[in-house]
Amino acid sequence: MEPHPIDIDPAQVVRWVMAEQRASPSTFRILARRATEFRDIPLQTEPGLGDEEREDLSEIATIATLEIAPFHASEGWRLTVTVEDEIGPRAPDDDSPVESEEEIDLDTFYKEYIRTSRGSANVVAEVDDPKAGDRMTLLLQAIERDQHGSEAVRRG
Repeated sequence: MEPHPIDIDPAQVVRWVMAEQRASPSTFRILARRATEFRDIPLQTEPGLGDEEREDLSEIATIATLEIAPFHASEGWRLTVTVEDEIGPRAPDDDSPVESEEEIDLDTFYKEYIRTSRGSANVVAEVDDPKAGDRMTLLLQAIERDQHGSEAVRRG
């Protein structure tokens, strides 16, 4: 599967999936997670910092990912919504969070990352073959039109 960016509002995708899950919880496999990462601060982002100050700081980012796939993996597609929220430079202290990854539920993903417009979000589609691509096209059309419950959506 090769990822392809999709030009659709991530909030629209998540709200649509939430509505589908309420109507028929077994339609999709949903996996939401968030990870905290510590990164080196790039030279150009903080021009007033010297080498020593830069070494003492880390940039903290949270990456939240929502994977949507058909209940039956053999249908060959996956839709992923990713939100990257850079918290900014922080000095390490005893209360700093450690790098971690945790599973979260769909409602938490929506409330913490989509509804609040936290960070930058994007949507990526992956398909195994042309037939799966057709199912993905039907799914994306249903999301764009906010259509729910049709057989085309179920087979998407």
